Amino acid sequence: MADEKKGNGKEKKARRPSALKRDEQSLRRNAKNRSYKAKVSTAIRSFQDSMSKKDTTAAKGKLNDIFSLVDKGVKTGIYKQNKAARVKSGLSRIVKASV
Repeated sequence: MADEKKGNGKEKKARRPSALKRDEQSLRRNAKNRSYKAKVSTAIRSFQDSMSKKDTTAAKGKLNDIFSLVDKGVKTGIYKQNKAARVKSGLSRIVKASV
């Protein structure tokens, strides 16, 4: 009799389809957000490389691209507005210091 029950009487409940769908959606959103953040950080790294080479004209072009990416990230909810403002302010401060 005791051998028939192997799990303390607690059976694992089946998950609802809506919970499974939410999990899939969150994984998809997570992958998309991480990909976008990686694109932004790559652009920032490229900008910093051009600044270290004292190439200010290329850096200004890359700065515009970063501003655009970050603003689109705020618009879609990937970044918060204050985070975007800090990033943009810090990068433009670097450009001003080199000029």
